[in-house]
Amino acid sequence: MIFDFHTHTFLSDGENSPIELIRIANANGYSVIGITDHVSYSNIDFIIDAVKKDCRLAEKYWDIKAVAGVELTNVPAKSIDEMAKHAKEKGAELVLVHGESIAEQVEPKTDYYAVNSDYVDILAHPGLITPEEASQASSKGIFLEITGRAGHCLTNGHVVKTGREQGAKFIINSDSHSHRNLYSGDGQLKVARGAGLEEDEIKEIFEKNIGLLLKRIGLKNG
Repeated sequence: MIFDFHTHTFLSDGENSPIELIRIANANGYSVIGITDHVSYSNIDFIIDAVKKDCRLAEKYWDIKAVAGVELTNVPAKSIDEMAKHAKEKGAELVLVHGESIAEQVEPKTDYYAVNSDYVDILAHPGLITPEEASQASSKGIFLEITGRAGHCLTNGHVVKTGREQGAKFIINSDSHSHRNLYSGDGQLKVARGAGLEEDEIKEIFEKNIGLLLKRIGLKNG
């Protein structure tokens, strides 16, 4: 079973429609897929409404849990909490923040403001996250992403080391921008092992963290 909480569709910079991506994920053996297109105030309301419709359609006919979410991307760092709150109020089931990946020029302190928000669920590809930020993520119950996305994955090892030392919880996502980027087979496990996660840590992600995240966003596992 594959649990992936970070993907993109043609509603932002992906290739597929939401329903198409969900269908291919279902065929790949996914149990849960999060549709989390890039948003700011310019498109957030429309995307939440549109994605929720396809998620409910998919769940009606297919055996997959489809989560309607957003990824706050390159927004002013100090606006993250208010925008994440807005997303939840508009019906987003999951809120990610596009973290300080070394592959992009994200505003400094984005990680800081993300892990201090009461409305953020996952800090995506946090880059060179500090121990203080990882500790705050731990205390807030915000998950740190280990990613399969090219470029963003370059700091997976740092995220694992720093997060582990501070007791943060990890989640393994694809950050897919196409059905070709979706996990299949043991691809997700390879990303986890390549990031330096130990087997007991990987087991904890799938046997504990998935359920904790689903509970956090008001969904049930199974």
